[in-house]
Amino acid sequence: MSSDGTGAEQHHGEYKVPGGKLVAVDLGTAGGVVTAASVHGDFFLEPDEALDVMSRALVGLPVATGASAVAAAVEGALRHAEAVGALAGPVALVGVDPHAVAMAVRRALGFSTTWADHRFELLHPGPLPPALHTALDQVLTEELAAGRRGPTLRFWEWVDPAVIIGSFQSVRNEVDLAAADRHGVALVRRISGGGAMFMEAGNCITFSMVVPASLVDGMSFEESYAFLNAWVLGALADVGVRATTTGLNDISSPQGKLAGSAQKRVVGGAVLHHVTMSYDIDAAKMLEVLRIGREKLSDKGTASAVRRVDPVRSQTQLPREAVIEAFKAHFRGRYATVDGDLRPEELARAETLRRTKFTDLAWTYRVP
Repeated sequence: MSSDGTGAEQHHGEYKVPGGKLVAVDLGTAGGVVTAASVHGDFFLEPDEALDVMSRALVGLPVATGASAVAAAVEGALRHAEAVGALAGPVALVGVDPHAVAMAVRRALGFSTTWADHRFELLHPGPLPPALHTALDQVLTEELAAGRRGPTLRFWEWVDPAVIIGSFQSVRNEVDLAAADRHGVALVRRISGGGAMFMEAGNCITFSMVVPASLVDGMSFEESYAFLNAWVLGALADVGVRATTTGLNDISSPQGKLAGSAQKRVVGGAVLHHVTMSYDIDAAKMLEVLRIGREKLSDKGTASAVRRVDPVRSQTQLPREAVIEAFKAHFRGRYATVDGDLRPEELARAETLRRTKFTDLAWTYRVP
């Protein structure tokens, strides 16, 4: 942000559409309103005069206008100009869309941030009880929201087997408690939504990211999942696995599902995003413990839950530790990252939450 000497503030923002083009905006603001705007970039647009229409659509908007409202203003201006014959022909905008323009505007005005605006702390503590990991998810997310910690990427290690169910799942619908007891599998409910995670030491790779809400500002939930999982696809490529995002929150290879992810957003502006990836899963035991029904499988193109899950080990032939180290290296190479540790006060609060919440039957069975 800068000043032009007249009291008006100047702003510049850019947004690169995943798989698309770059859109940039230069804005002037005064009195909490956009007073001047210029939209530009390497996208394609016909007819030429539609560019001025998009720029003028931003003038007069309050600086606090949300992304959806900015996008609606741009879309409405283009449709109106087309309808009244103010353009030489129908609008063709290729490589970006009004939402991308809105993202660039929000970044210009400081409401939306990029990866480059943040430094991540990479945490990889030794084995901890699964319920302590779910407690740490809550603690680290709330610590960022309170401004006491920056964004983190934390890899899980554990010994005791567990099923980690989503915040809104029914225990009786998801877990065969007799089978879980027979195999010594604990039941833990996490704070994020999504499906159940069957976890034994060495059979999966799990990590949690905590990021400021500004990093996914203006994105739908579906967009934010793809955005926060993009680096995971790159890390998988580094170990020889070709993967894509599928559905809302899954990561899959041509051979089957690799991973699922889930999110939780907390008051104060922090987002928890975690991923559990199959490494060498015991599919037979998983099917004993989890009640994976026909409805859940109905849109997956297969009647076999075993075939749905394709472990990373079978595709890489690498030890789990080597895969994790490759993931760390990819993340460090992509984003500003420093190695860090859990703070004593964070561990203490997580331990309290483990005892009072995450092993409390009232929380675990809040949806029986």
